[in-house]
Amino acid sequence: MAPASAERSGRAYSSETGTASLAPGPLRERFARRAARVRVAAERGVGVALTRSAPCCSVRAIVSPRPLRVAVLVPCYNEEVAIGETVRGMKAALPDATVYVYDNNSKDQTGARAREAGAVVYIERLQGKGNVVRRMFSDVEADVYVMTDGDATYDPVPLPGMIDLLVHENLDMVVGKRIHTAQEAYRPGHVLGNKLLTGFLAWLFGQRFTDILSGYRVFSRRFVKSFPSLSAGFEIETELTVHALTLSMPIAERDAKYFARPEGSTSKLNTYRDGIRILSVMLGLFKNERPLAFYGIAGGVLALLSIALAIPIVITFFETGLVPRFPTAILSASIMLLAFLALVCGLVLDTVTRGRREIKRLSYLQIPSPAATLGVMTPSATANARVEAALERASA
Repeated sequence: MAPASAERSGRAYSSETGTASLAPGPLRERFARRAARVRVAAERGVGVALTRSAPCCSVRAIVSPRPLRVAVLVPCYNEEVAIGETVRGMKAALPDATVYVYDNNSKDQTGARAREAGAVVYIERLQGKGNVVRRMFSDVEADVYVMTDGDATYDPVPLPGMIDLLVHENLDMVVGKRIHTAQEAYRPGHVLGNKLLTGFLAWLFGQRFTDILSGYRVFSRRFVKSFPSLSAGFEIETELTVHALTLSMPIAERDAKYFARPEGSTSKLNTYRDGIRILSVMLGLFKNERPLAFYGIAGGVLALLSIALAIPIVITFFETGLVPRFPTAILSASIMLLAFLALVCGLVLDTVTRGRREIKRLSYLQIPSPAATLGVMTPSATANARVEAALERASA
C-alpha cells in the first residue's frame, strides 16, 4: 500500500516492510471493537449489527460493507399538533434514520414543527396522499423505507424488529397490522369497513393480508423503485398491497399498536367517500390485473341472462313449432353474443396483462434484494456456506 493511500485510510505505513497497519487512536479502536463483535457473532452463528439498535428493542445485526440507509417517509396535511411527536418518536426508535416530512399544502405550521423536531421537510403541491407517496418514492434514495402517518397514531417501538425482519428474511414489504389500544383510536365503522375491503381483496387476489389499509409499512428499495404509483388519494394503500400481490413478492405482517390521535388533531379520512373510492380502485385493479376473471364473470352473467330469456321461447317452439316473441329472441341472441365478446376480450387482455406483468417482474428483479444490497447472509445462504466449508474441509 502506498504511503498516501495508507494515510487516507487511517493506516500507518512502514517503509522497512512496505506494509500498512492501523494507526493507534480512535480509528484503530473502532475497528477493533467491530472485529470483536463480528468474531462473537460468528461463534454464535448469527450476523452482527454494525448499526445502532433502538432502545428497548433488539435488532439482529447486519454484516454489511456499509451502514444501512433507512428513510422514514411521513406524508402529512395540517398535522402541526402531532407531527413533532411523530418525528421525535421515529428518531428515538431509529437514531440513524433520516426522517422526511412531505407537507401537502398544510394551512398550519406543520412544516415548521417538523423542522424543529429534526425532520427534512419538502412541500408537495398536488393534493392527495397518493400524489405525496409518488413524490416521496421518486425523490428519496435509501436501502429501507419506512412509511407512517404524521398523526402520532402508530407505535414506533416495533420498527427495528420490522426492519430486521425485512432484511434478514429478504422480504419486500412488512405491514404493521393495527392493534387499537382504545375505542376512539379505531372507530367501529372503520374496523368493519377495513374487514369488508380486506375480505373483498382476499377474494380477488388471494388471502395474504389482514389489514390492507394500514399506513404503517416497511419497504425494500426494489419495492419502492418498481412501484408505478397511479393513485391520488387514500386508495394508495390498496395499490401498494395489490402491487405486492400481483408480483408475488415476499411479504409479512407484524402487530403494531394503534393509538388515538392527540387532542386537537382531526382525521382527514371520510369513511363513506374514501371507502367508495377504495372499492372502485380495487375493482379497477381487478379489471387491469385479472382481466380474464373480470370479463369472464361479466360474460357468465350475460350468458345466464340470455339463457333465462331464451328458455320460455325454446319451450314454446318445441310445443308449437313457432317463435311468437321475436324481439325477446333477438335480445337473447344479442346478449349471448355480448357474453362471447366479453370472454374473447378477457382472453386477449389476459395475454397482454401477462406480458406486462413479465416486464414489471423483470424490472423488479433488476434491483437487488435487501440482503444482496447489504451483503447480508440470510439463513439459507448461511447454511449453504457452512455446507460448502464442511465439504472443503472433508476434501482437504
